[in-house]
Amino acid sequence: MTVGDTASQQLGKAWRRTGFWMSVPLALFQGLSAVSAFRNPDAFAAKFGAPLADAGDAAWVHVYGLRTAFIALLGTGLLLRRDLNGLKWALVVAPVMPLGDAYVASQAGAPLQVCVQHMVVALYVMLAAATLWFGTRGQQPRIASSSLS
Repeated sequence: MTVGDTASQQLGKAWRRTGFWMSVPLALFQGLSAVSAFRNPDAFAAKFGAPLADAGDAAWVHVYGLRTAFIALLGTGLLLRRDLNGLKWALVVAPVMPLGDAYVASQAGAPLQVCVQHMVVALYVMLAAATLWFGTRGQQPRIASSSLS
């Protein structure tokens, strides 16, 4: 914060900083989930709430792991670039995943605690999205310079 900042600017900076740091554990969590899905698909599926019926079903856990790795890398890239507008929009649409995970787990007969864990992740993602939404309100998106023009 600088001395000449208005209260609104200071509040916006606080929201941006909070949203940024709330996003770091999300990217880490996704990365660890991807590693876990590949390292031990059976244990990952059971923890997820949809245990494997057959060892051959591990390929689907690997597909989930690839999706999760992509999300972790995308989030990490946005964080490293400090692209808060891009991060904001990624977080705005991201709750569909943990909510879908909760639905899949519930349909697989997972215990209520597992489904609630997925919903808590969705709530945390929504909260992180809201902090970035309020923090970037009124800001122009950062557009990279291009040699195409």
